[in-house]
Amino acid sequence: MSGNEFRFFLSCDINLPLTFRIEKLEGKLLLSSKLIDSDNVDSTTEDRKAELYVESTLYIDGAPFGLPMRTRLETGAPSFCWNELITLSTKYRDLTANSQLAFTVWDVSCGKGEGLIGGATIHLFNMKKQLKTGKHKLRLWPGKEADGSINTTTPGKVPKEERGELERLEKLVNKYERGQIQLVDWLDRLAFKSMEKIKESENSRNGSSHLYLVVDFCSFEHRVVFQESGANFLLPSPIASTNELVTVYDPEVGKINPSEHKQLKLARSLNRGIIDRDLKPSSTERKSIQRILKYPPTRNLSGDERQMLWKFRFSLMSEKRALTKFLRCVEWSDVQEAKQALELMHKWESIDLCDALELLSPVFESEEVRAYAVSVLEKADDEELQCYLLQLVQALRFERSDKSRLSHFLVQRSLRNVELASFLRWFVAVELHDPAYAKRFYCTYEILEESMLKLGAGASGDEDGYKLWQSLVRQTELTAQLCSIMRDVRNVRGGTQKKIEKLRHLLSGLLSELTYFDEPIRSPLAPGMLITGIIPSESSIFKSALHPLRLTFRTANGGCCKIIFKKGDDLRQDQLVVQMVSLMDRLLKLENLDLHLTPYRVLATGHDEGMLEFIPSKSLAQIISEHRSIVSYLQKFHPDESGPFGITSTCLETFIKSCAGYSVITYILGIGDRHLDNLLLRDDGRLFHVDFGFILGRDPKPFPPPMKLCKEMVEAMGGAESQYYTRFKSYCCEAYNILRKSSNLILNLFHLMAGSNIPDIASDPEKGILKLQEKFRPFIVGPSIGVELLVG
Repeated sequence: MSGNEFRFFLSCDINLPLTFRIEKLEGKLLLSSKLIDSDNVDSTTEDRKAELYVESTLYIDGAPFGLPMRTRLETGAPSFCWNELITLSTKYRDLTANSQLAFTVWDVSCGKGEGLIGGATIHLFNMKKQLKTGKHKLRLWPGKEADGSINTTTPGKVPKEERGELERLEKLVNKYERGQIQLVDWLDRLAFKSMEKIKESENSRNGSSHLYLVVDFCSFEHRVVFQESGANFLLPSPIASTNELVTVYDPEVGKINPSEHKQLKLARSLNRGIIDRDLKPSSTERKSIQRILKYPPTRNLSGDERQMLWKFRFSLMSEKRALTKFLRCVEWSDVQEAKQALELMHKWESIDLCDALELLSPVFESEEVRAYAVSVLEKADDEELQCYLLQLVQALRFERSDKSRLSHFLVQRSLRNVELASFLRWFVAVELHDPAYAKRFYCTYEILEESMLKLGAGASGDEDGYKLWQSLVRQTELTAQLCSIMRDVRNVRGGTQKKIEKLRHLLSGLLSELTYFDEPIRSPLAPGMLITGIIPSESSIFKSALHPLRLTFRTANGGCCKIIFKKGDDLRQDQLVVQMVSLMDRLLKLENLDLHLTPYRVLATGHDEGMLEFIPSKSLAQIISEHRSIVSYLQKFHPDESGPFGITSTCLETFIKSCAGYSVITYILGIGDRHLDNLLLRDDGRLFHVDFGFILGRDPKPFPPPMKLCKEMVEAMGGAESQYYTRFKSYCCEAYNILRKSSNLILNLFHLMAGSNIPDIASDPEKGILKLQEKFRPFIVGPSIGVELLVG
C-alpha cells in the first residue's frame, strides 16, 4: 500500500457481532472505610473480600439496545482481573454514530443487595466517525451507575485539562499495540522501563485516587468508518465558523469508472486487432515505451502506460524485454482478451531467464503464463538452475495446483543431478512446517520420492534410484542424531570444556556408529561428496549460548571436511543471504572481476536447525586483541619486507578486493548488526561476513551507516588518503555497477521469497523489496553511479 492511500472498511459491511474484552480494574478501591489496592490486594487486612462483576450495556442514540451482559464474579485475589471476552448479539452494521457502551462495576459482598462501585461510558466511534479499537482506560465515576444518554454524565474519557504525561504515554502504547508505531526492540525495552518509572512516580504523587476500567476493543486489518446501511453518502459535516479541516470519505474510491471501463473495452475489442496490427509508435511514444521497459519489475504501470503497451503490442513482439510488461497490461478476467494475449505470448521473441522468474511471481496467476516461464527455465543448465532453486521452491506457493508444471519440472531436473535432488528435497522438507502450504510441498516431496524410486541404474550402473533415495534419507537420520547429541551436551553442567569432553565421549561410546557409518552418506552441504564418519578427537563445541557443534567428517576419498551444526537458530535467512553472495560472486566473475569472496555453504535442515561450512578464520575482534592490527596478523603469514606494509602485494590485493566486494553486497542487501565479531579474516587475506540476523535495512543499532566499513579495515589499507584505499573505492564502484545491471534478477528472486517465513521478509515483504530496489538507484541513468554514492 502506497503512502498516499487510505484503506478502510465501512461499518455497514461488517456482519460480525460487537466484541470486546473486559480486562481489569486499576487504582485503589474504597471499601468499608479502607483502601484496597487493585494492583496488590494481598497488602490489605480487610476482613471481607470484595466480589466484583462488570455489567455492560449497549446504548444506541441514548436508548438501551439489547440485554445487558455481565462478567463473572472476581474476588480480588490476587487482583481484580476478569480478562473476559464479551460478545453482544448486536452487529457492527447495526450501530449508529451515537452508539455507546456503558460499564457499571458492582460489588455483591455487601450482604444487603449489591453495592455500586462506579460506572463509565465510551463512544464506539470517535470524532472522525472511525471505530475505536485497541485498549482504552475508562475512569469510573464513583457511586454512579453508567449513564448511556447522548449527553452522558459519566464519560470514561479523562478531560483534557486533567490529562498528564501518563495519559499521553498510554495513548502511545495503544498505538504501538495496534501496529501504528514501528517496533524497535532495543528502544522499546528502554521506553517501557522508563514508562513504568513514570507510572510509579505519578501514582505516588497523585495518590491514585481514581478507579479505571481497562477495556480492549476488537481490531481489524484496516480502520472501520461509520456508514449507515443502504446509504451511498455520509451526512455532511455541520458548517463551522472557524477554518477547520473536515475529513470526507468518498465511497466510490477504488470502484471502476463505468465510462473509462467502456472506453477500455472498446479499445481492446477483437475488431481493433486488425487496425492495431499495423500501428507504429511515434518518436515520443517510442521514448515513453523505452522508459517503461526500464522500469524495475516491482513497479506497477499506470492506466495510460498499460493502454500504450496494449495499443502497440504487435510492434513490440520483437522486443523480448516488453513481454512481462505487456502481460501486466492484460485484463485476465476477460476471456477473449486473455486468449489473444496468450496467442501473442507464444509468438513473442523468447525472453531471458530473469524475465521468466518474474512470470513466476505472485503477480501472474495464469497457468499458461507460468507454464511458459517454466519452458524458458528448461533451457538453463544445472549450475544456473541451482542458483535459483531456493526461490523456485518458494514459487510453488503461487501455483494454482499442487501438481503444477513447475513442480514436475523441478523433479525431472533433479533426477538428472544428485546435487539438485538433495537440495530440492531439503528445501521442500523445511517448508512442511508451514501449515498453510504443507500439503502442496508434501505433494512435491512425494513426486520426487516416487520418481526417484522408479529410476534405474545410471550409465555406470553403480547406484540405482532406490539406493540414491536411501542415501538422501540417511541425511535426515544423521541430522536427527546430531540434534540428540546437542540436547545431551547442553544438559551437561559446567563449562565448554566439559561439554566438549561429553561430545567426544558420546561419539566414541554410545554413538560410536557415527564414527564409522555402515554406508557412506552424501554430505547435506555438498551432496557430491560422500562422508563416512565423524572424527571425535577433531570435533568440538563453540563457546556460545546455543553451543553449536563443530564436527570433522571423514570423506570417501580419504580427506576430511568440517561443518558447524546449529540447533535453536533459524538459518533460513543466513541461507538466503549466502545464496545471494554466491550469485553476486558468479555475476562479478562473468564480468572478469574476481573479488575473492567466500560464499560458504549454508543449509537449513529445519525451521530451527541447520548446517554451515566451517571456514578456518579468525574474527577481527580476536585479531585486534592478539595482534593489535590486521597488518600485523597478515605479516605473520605473508611477510615481505619489500612489499606494501611488510606483506606481499598479492595478500594485500586479496584483502582490498574482498573488503570491496562485501562492502557493496552488504550495502545492497542492507545487512545490519555488523561488528568485529562477525567480520572474519582468512590467512590468505580474504575477509568475509557471517551471522545475517538483520537484513533489508533492519539493524538493532540506531542510525547505522549504509556502508559497513570499519576503521580497522581502512587502516589496513594505509588510511583514507592512501593509494590502496583509492583502489578499494574503484573496486567498489566497478562491482556496484556490474551488480546494478542485474538488479532485475536480484529483485525478482527476492519477490519470489515474499511468501516465505524468513523473518525480515515476512514482516513486510513489500517494504523490504522496495528498500532493496532503492539501493540499485533504478531511476538514475548513466554508465556509472560514482564512488560518492557508496563511500563517503
